[in-house]
Amino acid sequence: MNILEILFSPTGGTAKAARLIASQWGESAVKIDLSDPKTDFSKCVIHKEDQVLIAMPSFGGRAPAVAIERLKQIAGNGAKCTLVCVYGNRAYEDTLVEMEDAAQSCGFRVIAAVAAVAEHSILPQYATGRPDQADALQLANFAAKIAGKESEVAALPGNRPYKKSGGAGLVPKPTKDCVKCGLCAKKCPVQAIDPVSFVANPKLCIGCMRCVKQCPKDARTVNGLLVSIAGIAIKKACSVKKENELYL
Repeated sequence: MNILEILFSPTGGTAKAARLIASQWGESAVKIDLSDPKTDFSKCVIHKEDQVLIAMPSFGGRAPAVAIERLKQIAGNGAKCTLVCVYGNRAYEDTLVEMEDAAQSCGFRVIAAVAAVAEHSILPQYATGRPDQADALQLANFAAKIAGKESEVAALPGNRPYKKSGGAGLVPKPTKDCVKCGLCAKKCPVQAIDPVSFVANPKLCIGCMRCVKQCPKDARTVNGLLVSIAGIAIKKACSVKKENELYL
């Protein structure tokens, strides 16, 4: 039996939460990175006896479309899997049911699901520093409850049809400090950044903020006014600390 982590984690928060769970099942997990546009995911090999964790962030209450598209290229072959949806303390809405539908469509048996909180990728004043030590203990406890489970998960929260997906909205741009190293274009999960001008195509950009996080010179930014407006818009929803949730 292998332990596999199938991840879409542009800024690292999702990967951190996933690792806190999967590490309780075994230290040497095989990682499949759904953010790599060059990987042929149809060639990923999953065995029925494997234990799989599928983790994605929630973007506006939905799973990232590109992550779902790439997940659907993987044959689950009846392997049991745990879904992990990571969100920035606002709401995850239809993310888990969308992930469940995608996982089942490619042959996984969904036995559990977790909604975990991590620092907001655009507005870090929300859920700052999470997952923290308390989260780590709680997610480890969740992992222990999931280990050995065989039956499929009960009904998950969310709606079908899913809520309408929003656009990227906030598209990072290079600043005068850009040294044209090319890392942003290389690391972009959807190859939205021009490798010469380093300007992102707003029609392709998904607003994942990986380029902002990866830039070694802090030379990528988003419109400050739009960030302020977004912060005000979700302030009420984020004002109460959300807890991680387990569904078995």
